[in-house]
Amino acid sequence: MDTESFDLLLDTLRRFVAERLRPLEAQVADTDAIPDSLIAEMREMGLFGLSIPEEFGGLGLSMVEEIEVAFVLGGTTPAMRSAFGTNVGIGSQAIVQDGNDAQKAAWLPRIASGEIITSFALTEPDVGSDSGAVKTRATKAKSDDGADGYRLSGSKRYITNADKADLFTVMARTGGEGASGVSAFLVPRDSAGLSVGAPEAKMGQQGAHVCDVNFDDVFVPAENRVGPEGEGFKVAMRVLDRGRLHISAVCVGVAERLIADAVAYATQRKQFGQPISDFQMIQAMIADSKAECMAAKALVRETARKKDAGARITLDCAAAKLIASEMVGRVADRAVQILGGAGYIADYGVERLYRDVRLFRIYEGTSEIQRLIIARETIKAGG
Repeated sequence: MDTESFDLLLDTLRRFVAERLRPLEAQVADTDAIPDSLIAEMREMGLFGLSIPEEFGGLGLSMVEEIEVAFVLGGTTPAMRSAFGTNVGIGSQAIVQDGNDAQKAAWLPRIASGEIITSFALTEPDVGSDSGAVKTRATKAKSDDGADGYRLSGSKRYITNADKADLFTVMARTGGEGASGVSAFLVPRDSAGLSVGAPEAKMGQQGAHVCDVNFDDVFVPAENRVGPEGEGFKVAMRVLDRGRLHISAVCVGVAERLIADAVAYATQRKQFGQPISDFQMIQAMIADSKAECMAAKALVRETARKKDAGARITLDCAAAKLIASEMVGRVADRAVQILGGAGYIADYGVERLYRDVRLFRIYEGTSEIQRLIIARETIKAGG
């Protein structure tokens, strides 16, 4: 996207966040639902197709551009972004990166427009961090009319946007044990034998739903396999690299929102006859938050530049996700402390963000998994 158009997009998003999204944060949290009118506006703005190539109707943003958008979107509750987040990231990128021409033509235009909501089904009841150990089984079979394909059986857990999804990217076992036996499949919501459970009650991020997805002998045509058989784990890891970088940018955006809210409160709230921002212990919390946020933002931007340049960024994405998600947790904790009693009261919104950001250290790879990846890649590179 040319610079002028991109600057206009960012300005439009800033107004959208400030004027449309932030005023509805409490309502979304109370109702656990994002109004249809907001979803329609998001579609109109092209937010469902941020990362999808222009030839398929998306905005075709580079990674550098995408993370700048994510910084802005971090200025509101993460559930707002999650409404279209799976279309931008984990739900579409298997097709963008590894899909064949027919799959791209069939699905990407409708994903970009928001006509189709996508979801990424990897995690299972007994399989989380050990994502190469999926148990959902895909067995070669023929349909009733003799077409080649697979029969999928198994369950997936904590699947984001599953209750709204029209298309799932599903990781299932086609071979023996380990990552090399996993393949990726595109499975439409209306496939016979596919069922979705009720949304889970969660600590935070109300309005963004996660559900179980069950596959009971679901037939999937052979042409719906993404990439070669047995390459599904590699597909998933490429998708997750990009997703982790995007989430890192969202963490930075939320941290910037929290810092701004904490500073606004601290400069107005008076104790002992002066604003609490005059007290050095309050200043120390603000300084630590600002410095850590700036460092995380610099790492996210540098990693995005490396991705656009074609460099291998598995270590960088893991480091960005670790640093940014841990950082925003500390910033949220300090913001609650700066606001004191007000920080614990729902009316001010900080306690809600405190709960919301806790998930960032868990999903799309826990902090512990990011540390393992960083150590593995560092040792592999000789330090």
